[in-house]
Amino acid sequence: MLERLTRARPARPGVSYGAPGDGSSAIISLATALVLIALWFLITGMGWVRPLFLPSPGAVWDKFVLAVTEGVSNSTLVQHTLASLGRVLGAFFLALVIAVPVGILMGVNRVVRGLLDPVIEFYRPLPPLAYLPLIIIWLGIGEFPKIFLIFLAIFAPMAIAARSGVRSVSTEQIHAAYAMGASRLQVIRHVILKAALPEIFTGMRIGIGVGWTTLVAAEMVAAHRGLGFMVLNSAEYLASDAVIMGIIVIGVLAFAFDLLIRRIERALIPWKGKI
Repeated sequence: MLERLTRARPARPGVSYGAPGDGSSAIISLATALVLIALWFLITGMGWVRPLFLPSPGAVWDKFVLAVTEGVSNSTLVQHTLASLGRVLGAFFLALVIAVPVGILMGVNRVVRGLLDPVIEFYRPLPPLAYLPLIIIWLGIGEFPKIFLIFLAIFAPMAIAARSGVRSVSTEQIHAAYAMGASRLQVIRHVILKAALPEIFTGMRIGIGVGWTTLVAAEMVAAHRGLGFMVLNSAEYLASDAVIMGIIVIGVLAFAFDLLIRRIERALIPWKGKI
């Protein structure tokens, strides 16, 4: 018994040797959020900032209750949220089924990479508002142009992430698969795609964030419902409590989707960071 208690345990590199960034930051993040909320209460309670510029948490909560029950900007908060969710998720899944295969093809085929890489790299840094007028001219002001604008914003980071994941695969792994008799399709499916999954999920996380960022721009065009529309409409009437309430709702939804993608990533890629 004494020997078993005193026997040295195997070393864990992430713990014993102090890998950079190791450990959970949940408590620090929670403390940071609580401090910021406390400062918000303090600043507004002491009257250091006019309510027009920074309404109190109580005013924002009252506006939230009003938006849920009676509605703001001609619709309830649930209706605004469902409209925005439909646009963002529709664009995200459309980008997922197109951008990931395109990125993989760019990684494994130099002709496809040569054809598509300049186009993606050219429009990727452009803000969505820059090509929004062209989308209106080409596609009109219906629902599809809004989804298409968000799709374009999501497509680039997801395709680039998939391409980067493919290009980061170890050459030794590919040669070993060929040496064991694997075909080109099997190498792509079982070696390259699996090795690229971490990068693909990183692109998905970036893409969903960019999608929510682009939502406000998309709902500037002939929208009558949506969180971005609600924020813009409230800003026209200087209703800063509704603006902040809408920003918080968008931020919470975006964060929730990021957490969901992280959880799916941990389930599908349990080896990430361990090899």
